[in-house]
Amino acid sequence: MITDTVPVEALPAEVGRAVAGRRAIVQGGARLHGDVRAGGAKNAATKLMASALLTTEPVILENVPTIEAIRTQASLLEALGASVSWEPGAHRVTVCAERLTTDRLVVALASRERASFVMAGPLLARLGHVEAPRPGGCNLGERPVNVDIRGFQAMGAVVEQGDGIYRIRAGRLVGAGIYLDYPSHTGTENLMMAACLAEGTTTIRNASCEPEVVALAHHLNRMGARVRGAGTPRIEIHGVASLHGARTRVIPDRMEVGSFAIAAAATGGSVDIHDVVPEHLDPVLFKLAECGATIDVRRHAVRVSARSRLQAVEIQAIHFPGFPTDLQTPFGALLTQAEGQSIIHERVFESRFRYVDELRALGARIETNGGPTSRETELATKAYIYGPTRLEGARVRALDLRCGLALTIAGLCASGETEIADFQHAERGYEDLAGRLASLGAVLRIDEA
Repeated sequence: MITDTVPVEALPAEVGRAVAGRRAIVQGGARLHGDVRAGGAKNAATKLMASALLTTEPVILENVPTIEAIRTQASLLEALGASVSWEPGAHRVTVCAERLTTDRLVVALASRERASFVMAGPLLARLGHVEAPRPGGCNLGERPVNVDIRGFQAMGAVVEQGDGIYRIRAGRLVGAGIYLDYPSHTGTENLMMAACLAEGTTTIRNASCEPEVVALAHHLNRMGARVRGAGTPRIEIHGVASLHGARTRVIPDRMEVGSFAIAAAATGGSVDIHDVVPEHLDPVLFKLAECGATIDVRRHAVRVSARSRLQAVEIQAIHFPGFPTDLQTPFGALLTQAEGQSIIHERVFESRFRYVDELRALGARIETNGGPTSRETELATKAYIYGPTRLEGARVRALDLRCGLALTIAGLCASGETEIADFQHAERGYEDLAGRLASLGAVLRIDEA
């Protein structure tokens, strides 16, 4: 029995919830030094929470980050009739979906996070019907759920769409051979969960190989599922009649680890990052070393330091095990301090270069293969970054989660003071980002705008 828990709605408003209109004031010139511990992975925890819809028994998750994305997912689950309890100090969440009162995801909540749509698969498998809106999250261009929808249809579901709502119905889903047009991690996770209770065997080809997919598969197997092949492009799921509860520790957030590693190198500092799975960050650590940073990898930790001038590199942002698209944005800020012409190729999202104009406002010299207007920059697939550039503090805006982190790194490298509006976007994905950066020597404060 879990004790000392509180329902999510009873938590203080500031716990795990981004506050609208926040801004960060960053003083330039700091070199980050010290130790920091990685939190649990947002992109894993939200999917593990959704898996609780597959059983009537409690699912207990440990190492859950206290961020807005988790609170939103918890609120969505509660709106469906599940009970969610949170031990904030212990970073533990318990979800029990013994009684579900509706199959409809609340539009106002689902529009906040892309992870909301992964509830469609478990709900469809358990109830035989679900109504889900198009998912939200950061504005990174079109992020279709075609992969998920086609997979559900292959398993026997009937899908109707209207007014931005997907209405999906099926009897018991039937195992099928599914080929994904691209290795979507949310699509893979959604279909993998739906297939756990399907009749027969489902095979997902061209599946995502991301560590979060592997973590979900291991968790589902703890619940009694029969999932094989996660971490490869071919995943096989043998359907079972029911699943039971389980206890799982959320894997470390590789995006958070990479963010602190990039910030350490960009500022010429030295940071030890603990609770790390180093192989999850191979492409990032390799590129940091290629830039000239010193990388010391241990079993569950990594030290990143940079005491000499950084060198230009070329990056291809692509699906795992390639360089993660979520980290090309902060890496772009680092490359403004590298000597020579760096090139970033973005091969996942068409609007990932929205941050370029904000870095230009700080003095960065960046060209794209789009055009001179902001809209053309957003549609670019390649950026050329020239450095090293002397950045100067200015007023900029965090357009999304990773843009906020990139501007923070740039502000630390700049001279003077950088004011980052809408900093709540960055806080969506990083627990106590300002506090942990301050513990490493950064000088910054958070104000209400």
